[in-house]
Amino acid sequence: MTGRDISASVSLKRGLSPKVSLERVALIQAIDELGSITAAAKRLGLSYKGAWDIVQALNNLFEAPLIEAAPGGRAGGAATVTERGRDVAAAFHRVQSEIDAALAKLEAGLSGETARDLFWSLGMRTSARNALRGQISHITAGAVSSEVSLAIAAGVEIVAVLTKTSVEDLGLKVGAPAIALIKSSFVILAKGENLRTSARNQIAGHVVGREDGAVNSEIAVDIGAGKTLVATITVESAQALEIAVGDSVTALIKAPHVILAVE
Repeated sequence: MTGRDISASVSLKRGLSPKVSLERVALIQAIDELGSITAAAKRLGLSYKGAWDIVQALNNLFEAPLIEAAPGGRAGGAATVTERGRDVAAAFHRVQSEIDAALAKLEAGLSGETARDLFWSLGMRTSARNALRGQISHITAGAVSSEVSLAIAAGVEIVAVLTKTSVEDLGLKVGAPAIALIKSSFVILAKGENLRTSARNQIAGHVVGREDGAVNSEIAVDIGAGKTLVATITVESAQALEIAVGDSVTALIKAPHVILAVE
């Protein structure tokens, strides 16, 4: 393996905080300068949806939002980088100059096969569309399964049902940080009040984005505190519910469909 085989992909991470990559930092800085996700995406050669997805992911995984945005679609919408967002970008650049040297030392000390396996593992990503950082607020232990509540925002909790063995293996305890992983296809949307459903999680929010495809629609729901849930439903269902940006909806998620991850 030579220096041309791999390149330095700089990222910052602390505990369960998300990895912040060069692309994400560049987007933060472009939004800070231009005041618009649309303009920032255009400058960086990203689609509006791709840029908006990055903003949602960052805000979901940090305790406080990095970017405060009013979605305006491709026509534009005001966006402001918070002080926390600027701190993240500044921290990234303070260490960026050190990464190349560290990577060169690492590469020099590893065989080709070991380096390949290492970088594949570190680069692994999850296919779950929703990744929400929070703190465990309650655990109800059972003989076989346990119910674990994760507080992801003020007044917003997500409940997961895990086996007793999984709770023990993950070392879950009240007050510990964790990340809830939820596939967008597991998020059901409903409109109206006084819903009667067996879904353990019923999270109120309002629609901030709708992207229609040939078969499915991707619906983004603001659930408060800068956190967003994404649901994938059929276009037919989206039309039947007349889902539009600004609508109040309830996201329904069965507790067994929530996966918890820890560092």
